[in-house]
Order: sequence, then structure tokens, then C-alpha cells
Amino acid sequence: MLGGTGEARELAAALVAAGVDVLTSLAGRVADPVLPAGATRVGGFGGADGLAAWIQEHRPRAVVDATHPFAARITASAAAAAAVTGVRLLRLHRPGWTAQPGDDWRWVDSLAGAAAAVAGHRSVFVTTGRQGVGAFAGLRGRVLVRAVDPPTEPLPPGATLVLARGPFSLADERALLREHAVDVVVTKDSGGHMTEAKLQAARELGVPVVLVRRPRPPDGVTVVDSVAAAVAWTTGGPA
Repeated sequence: MLGGTGEARELAAALVAAGVDVLTSLAGRVADPVLPAGATRVGGFGGADGLAAWIQEHRPRAVVDATHPFAARITASAAAAAAVTGVRLLRLHRPGWTAQPGDDWRWVDSLAGAAAAVAGHRSVFVTTGRQGVGAFAGLRGRVLVRAVDPPTEPLPPGATLVLARGPFSLADERALLREHAVDVVVTKDSGGHMTEAKLQAARELGVPVVLVRRPRPPDGVTVVDSVAAAVAWTTGGPA
């Protein structure tokens, strides 16, 4: 399994409990990752060719790509490697968020588009993760950046960096937006419940949200949107 998400950990635990041998591969980009049940490996494969070589050497019965919805590179590599090796491949792709009454969402296609969309705001809350945060380096207003680990890319001048790992409570998100007088939130359409509270806090406070659309899974790959469906597929039942 290509992991690193909460769904990957849930799936690993369910499969191990069902007696399935599971090896989860983690990219190694987080300094102190939460480890799943079963065996783990840390580090990249060297692209699609490296992953294909690993699959040919270790001969897993199936590969599950349960990486982040925005991990487009490893998802593309998994699809290419599966096509070369013939291994069964599943993409566990949790649903994106759905707007609720009172939400003020503005959709963009990239981090650069998000940066352009918030350029005129006084106080921006950037919650897109540490990778790609350099897209916001040109912002001149107040910028609050939250990430699990310190970004290696340049931050906006005078940015406030908060290092924290979800889940985040609604009360804490509401207090954070008020403390920093946030007038726009920027996030990726990651989906899930770990970081959803910021959307509810923005809704309650009337703060607009700029969302980056997620990339589409590669054509021809079987996709499910729940851990239960992934368990069924992996153990041979209907997905």
C-alpha cells in the first residue's frame, strides 16, 4: 500500500486484522509520521520505473494507492507501474468536501491561482501544506501559514508559521481565525474530517474560502471512496 493518510492507516489496520499481509510505503516527507499496522518502508521508489521494478521483485498480490488526493505524481507512477507489471491496482480516493448553506467558496485550479485570488486580502490563512507554499511568497498582507513540518520554500514577508497536525477542533479553528483577523482561507479540496473544522469556522464567521481543485485519478484505474470498499476489493469481495 502507498500510504500516508488516515484512510491508509484505517485500511492497514482492517487488513491486518483480517489476516492479510500488508506493507505500507511512506514517502518520508513528514519528520514524525504516524505509523500504520503491519510492515512499513520509508522513501521513494525512483518514479514509475523504480516502482515497477520493486513490484516485479516483491510480487505483491495487489497494490492500493491510498496516498493524499493531491499526490498526483505517485498516483501517476502507480498507474504506470501497474500497467507494466500487470498487478491489480486500486485507488482509494476519499470524497472531496461539499459546500453547505452559508459557505462562500471560490474554486481555482492551482496554488498559483489561489495566490492570485487572495492577493488583495488583508489577512490570509494558508492551509495547503508545506509543499508548494512558495506560490504565496509574493503576498504582502498578513499571512498565517499552517503545516505539519517547516516548509523549505520561501514564505511571504513577515508570515506567521504555525506547526500543527490535525485533527483540529471547531472551537480552536474559530479562535484562530478571530485571533489573526483572517478574511480569507486557502485550502486544497482534500476532503475528510481531519481538517474540515476550518471550513465550518469560516462558514460561521462569514469568511470566504479559496479551494484548489483536486487532480483527477488516471484513466483506467479502479477507484473507491471508502475504506470498507477498499477492504472488500483487496480481500476479493465486490468493491
